[in-house]
Amino acid sequence: MEWAVIVFGLLSAASWGMADFCGGLASRRVHVFLVNATAQWVGLLGLVALAVGRGEAWPSATTLAWAVGAGFGGAVGITLLYRALAVGQMGIAAPVTAVLSAGVPVLVAAVVQGLPNPAQVLGFGLALVGVWFIAQTQETVGRPAGLPLALVAGLGLGVYLTLMSRAGAEGGVFWPLVVARAVSAAVLLGLVLWRRPEMGAARQAWPVMLLAGALDAGGNTLFLLASQAGRLDVAAVLSSLYPAATVTLAWLILRERLTRPQTLGMVAVLAAVVLISL
Repeated sequence: MEWAVIVFGLLSAASWGMADFCGGLASRRVHVFLVNATAQWVGLLGLVALAVGRGEAWPSATTLAWAVGAGFGGAVGITLLYRALAVGQMGIAAPVTAVLSAGVPVLVAAVVQGLPNPAQVLGFGLALVGVWFIAQTQETVGRPAGLPLALVAGLGLGVYLTLMSRAGAEGGVFWPLVVARAVSAAVLLGLVLWRRPEMGAARQAWPVMLLAGALDAGGNTLFLLASQAGRLDVAAVLSSLYPAATVTLAWLILRERLTRPQTLGMVAVLAAVVLISL
């Protein structure tokens, strides 16, 4: 089961990293509320189909309460993250958000589950330092654009990860995710109806928005499986490595430069995975 949390956590990071790249890319042409709402509803439909197909039992009232809270935290976090990715540099917004989103579950797990073994503690620290180095760029002077949005997004996503792990404590996977996603989708739909963004530019961005929704839902599912297979802090820290995928895609597709600190951060992240696996 320890290997399961590692595999699911890393797969979650890969899926979330690709989703954030797609969402941030679409948000450069389409209003962030519309991009996020589309992604949320696409993921919701897919999760409902999986829950029904699996024949999963309906969760308890306690699980539903945790999932609803997670949905609100996720709606705030992902909306601000996509906006930060759109107005700033992807190589900064994603890692800063990841550090905070991992920090909240790590603190909660330390209180509730106790400290992990020393190698894993060292791995946690190295992972957070590595993600921070990935955020460094030579071109940025002063406070990077989108940084305040990324900070608040990280807190919102940290709350989401913590509450979502509680929602999955009874063993359910897809119905808790459906409830959380339904809350987020409803919040985003309300924001779209309120702002009434321009729909014209969305036509060419639909494939990217749909892909972002599918990948985000996959990342959420894999994270919940990881949190069920092992400690919350292990699942959260490994899942928080998603900026590596976002930055790599930005480097390959958008030709954003990888600086020396970012390369060092990638190496640190790989070493962190080894330590956490011990």
